[in-house]
Amino acid sequence: MIARTMPQNEGPLNGKVMIVTGPTSGIGEVTAKELARRGAHVVLVCRSRDKGDTLRSEITRNGGTATLVLSDFESLADVRRAATEILEKVPKIDVLVNNAGAIQTERRNTKDGIELTFGVNHLAPFLFTNLLLDRLKASAPSRIVNVASRAHKRGGFDLEDVEMKKGYVPFVAYCRSKLANVLFTYELARRLEGTTVTTNALHPGVIASGFGRNTPGTFKTLVRIAAPFMWTPEKGAQTSLKLATDPSLAAVTGKYFDEKGRETRSSDLSYDVALQKGLWALSERMTGLA
Repeated sequence: MIARTMPQNEGPLNGKVMIVTGPTSGIGEVTAKELARRGAHVVLVCRSRDKGDTLRSEITRNGGTATLVLSDFESLADVRRAATEILEKVPKIDVLVNNAGAIQTERRNTKDGIELTFGVNHLAPFLFTNLLLDRLKASAPSRIVNVASRAHKRGGFDLEDVEMKKGYVPFVAYCRSKLANVLFTYELARRLEGTTVTTNALHPGVIASGFGRNTPGTFKTLVRIAAPFMWTPEKGAQTSLKLATDPSLAAVTGKYFDEKGRETRSSDLSYDVALQKGLWALSERMTGLA
């Protein structure tokens, strides 16, 4: 339990517990550090112990508090283990920021045999969120923030082939996974009607961070060339922070926000209720929640 280790200094988020996935680089790192600076106790959900320990130590040195929870989002069993650990360690959850994501230049599968981009970007946060949902409800008012991408507007969706077994194109797979984030947000918001748990999705901007740089070949080269024209992680994290903390958004749910923090329209396909429900049912089966 962390109740006795909450920060006692100044900060508008003092006493809040906020979870950030993928917090060791890019906008996730900025988000985690800023939430801690404002007084929140931050739960850092990451794959690397070394990077997680380094981030937690930095937060502590700067007067904040954080809990490190290791999780490999390529394994649904590990997602379940991490969620269980969080429920054992923290008494409440005020905000969940689903930030972790991946992009590949060639087809790879997760440890569960699922196409990796869809598995890590959609199925893992879908399962993680649902496993924490009762605690979020008990902690309400609370918020779920899903980091999607404008790339979702370039994504189609075939519920019969979500893993793109019939012709794999890496960027299309990424766009499809980001569309899944938005579809998930809208269906989740509908399921949370009548509660004070909100959920919204966002496009953070095109960010100059470590994202995509671990992939070999052409994509890595394009990322390096485009880097001077990209936003900094500090700028890119602002919409995530706004959705997580802005008092004026306390009752706003089921919406999509752009990189400037403005509520805007997502793709036409993302509003397809039948597709939202179909993806939810499929995700339940694929994660074992059904």
